[in-house]
Amino acid sequence: MPGEEYRVLEVRSGKVRCLPDKEETIEHCRFCVFSRSFLVRGRQVTSPALAYCLRHRATEEVNLKEAEAVTCADRKGEGYRSMMNIIG
Repeated sequence: MPGEEYRVLEVRSGKVRCLPDKEETIEHCRFCVFSRSFLVRGRQVTSPALAYCLRHRATEEVNLKEAEAVTCADRKGEGYRSMMNIIG
């Protein structure tokens, strides 16, 4: 999916506005199937949700306390969806 189709969600007090009427903690984002990366100290860190992705194989830990934004691939307004439901 091209980068321009991603949403960038600003982190405020450890939460992001996942849907217009719903906030999620960034702890949820790290395991969301739509999470692509976290902006930490000006650097994009691949989301741990992509650890099982054959293309990305994310292995770097994300310092959630310093996260400034989350790059999200949810284009249909589905909201948080745990990857644990897919791999479990």
